[in-house]
Amino acid sequence: MNEPTYPLLSVARLRMGTDGEGVTSLVAGAGCPLRCRWCINARMLREAPAERVTAPELLERVRADDLYYRATGGGVTFGGGESLLHAGFISRFRELCPPEWKVRAETSLAVPPELLEEALTSVDGFIVDCKDMDPELYRRYTGGDAALMQRNLKRLLEAAGPERVTVRVPLIPEFNTPEDRERSAERLRAMGVTRLDLFEYVKR
Repeated sequence: MNEPTYPLLSVARLRMGTDGEGVTSLVAGAGCPLRCRWCINARMLREAPAERVTAPELLERVRADDLYYRATGGGVTFGGGESLLHAGFISRFRELCPPEWKVRAETSLAVPPELLEEALTSVDGFIVDCKDMDPELYRRYTGGDAALMQRNLKRLLEAAGPERVTVRVPLIPEFNTPEDRERSAERLRAMGVTRLDLFEYVKR
């Protein structure tokens, strides 16, 4: 078979508490449909262009921490960029990696619904960066369509259940306010989100 490839930017090992439960490796990939004003991924691409790796190749890179993953309920978290642009690759990786590993995806949900559907069968946990629930604030910061993100989030909550979904709501200097963030949090709770991560971007 032709192995799908992933545009790998970096693998950050031995992370705890930031990319899901347990010890995780964050696999950062290139590519995103959004154009966020403060995008760390864009900077990473300028500094270190991506390399294409297959799922077996990536498995060999992250296998060194197998015991940590198993002992702590951790595993591999795909980030980016937009991880769900590579849903086929993640599905292939899920087939190959030990079943005890947790496979998670950090996502903006700014993707076609069919990619979300594919990810539902292979991803154990989703970490959603929703930016802001206000359509105009969302558009100004990301250049994208908040309605698409919200439709995908509704579907994700229905299909995966709220226990598999963490939604991050940032305070973004110059774009939203603490009151905006709280309004977003209230709307997300009304949708059924139970795992909220409210935090603040640090401008550098």
